[in-house]
Amino acid sequence: REEEERLRNKIRADHEKALEEAKEKLKKSRDEIKAEIQTEKNKVVQELKKKDSKPLPPVPLPNLIGINSGEPEDPDIQEKRNKIKEMMKHAWDNYRQYGWGHNELKPIARKGHSTNIFGNSQMGATIVDALDTLYIMGLHDEFREGQEWIDKSLDFSVNSEVSVFEVNIRFIGGLLAAYYLSGQEVFKIKAVQLAGKLLPAFNTPTGIPWAMVNLKSGVGRNWGWASAGSSILAEFGTLHMEFVHLSYLTGDPVYYNKVMHIRKLLQKMDRPNGLYPNYLNPRTGRWGQHHTSVGGLGDSFYEYLLKAWLMSDKMDTEARKMYDDAIEAIEKHLIRKSNGGLTFIGEWKNGHLERKMGHLTCFAGGMFALGADGSRDDKAGHYLQLGAEIAHTCHESYDRTTLKLGPEAFKFDGGVEAVAVRQNEKYYILRPEVIETYWYMWRFTHDPKYRQWGWEAAQ
Repeated sequence: REEEERLRNKIRADHEKALEEAKEKLKKSRDEIKAEIQTEKNKVVQELKKKDSKPLPPVPLPNLIGINSGEPEDPDIQEKRNKIKEMMKHAWDNYRQYGWGHNELKPIARKGHSTNIFGNSQMGATIVDALDTLYIMGLHDEFREGQEWIDKSLDFSVNSEVSVFEVNIRFIGGLLAAYYLSGQEVFKIKAVQLAGKLLPAFNTPTGIPWAMVNLKSGVGRNWGWASAGSSILAEFGTLHMEFVHLSYLTGDPVYYNKVMHIRKLLQKMDRPNGLYPNYLNPRTGRWGQHHTSVGGLGDSFYEYLLKAWLMSDKMDTEARKMYDDAIEAIEKHLIRKSNGGLTFIGEWKNGHLERKMGHLTCFAGGMFALGADGSRDDKAGHYLQLGAEIAHTCHESYDRTTLKLGPEAFKFDGGVEAVAVRQNEKYYILRPEVIETYWYMWRFTHDPKYRQWGWEAAQ
């Protein structure tokens, strides 16, 4: 126990030291870094006290592709980048004017509102969720506005029933990101306060948390529509990164223990065809309906396995094995190629493949590319190619519409490919997954088509 505590303290200290060093480094220009290196080299020469010593040669620092001190060298890219920043500021300014403090904004009605995932209290979900983007974009006045509201007005002692999953990724994730970017303690304090309010959701016979919890009473329940009263894989499986960081920052292992218990339970369970069903009953510990999806209900579970491995500096081999095993089963049972040559990811329902792909599933292209490094059997090239194929399919779902914005879901049967068939699937609700995959593919390949596809969607 003492050894574990010592190790936790060391990890936390190393983490905080690295964070401070990174912050200092980010404040310096390339020329400053270059000068520092040269100064250190010259010190070495002086210490050696060689009569014929000369200053060591300059240190070549390669220019990163396309950037100079964080700004694009291409004026066309700079113009497009500024336009995206303008879109963000437009959204923020209108929320600031018409919905400040509310969870969301209805832009046409010009008033704030809230959905059932955030309860009926004004918790400023948009403020918290936008903080890291504001900071990265250099919108520091807007960031400070958000910080001030959080410091003075964000209160979790409210009689509201909220989604554990949504509050974790948007509030705790948003607050932790803001803390790591800015170093402002208020964000860490609020994240820890909120995490304590979510812990009662884990008080189930299995330790699998309820989907919903009342922040005041601690009473939890599951969605009425979920199969056999089940919890959802993508919800209880998308807590790991935030909860591990909470334990790092506080020294309290309770958060880490909660998510590791979920992992251990999942490892012990039988998986039909190696696939994880989307529904798990928190009372009995049994799977509900055998429905597997890399889109809604399942998606981010797989993402978090991969990112848990990356976040651990690739030391969490248990998470990597779970990811690799899952992806192999997904490739075998869910991934197919259409008659027109489009690679898609279907859904497995009670032993049958439904040849339909949701917009949410489009994140997987980026995930496959991100997971290429470290994949089994030297299959990095294979997974990078698979990511590119999924990106192409999802772009087709956009390109085959009038507005060039993709539908909620699209089919691959009966002569129909990458097109929505049902009326209730022919809508776009600002989902980011397709753009996310473009972004990863651009980072890994620097193929300009991914930037162009992103710009098409922005237009």
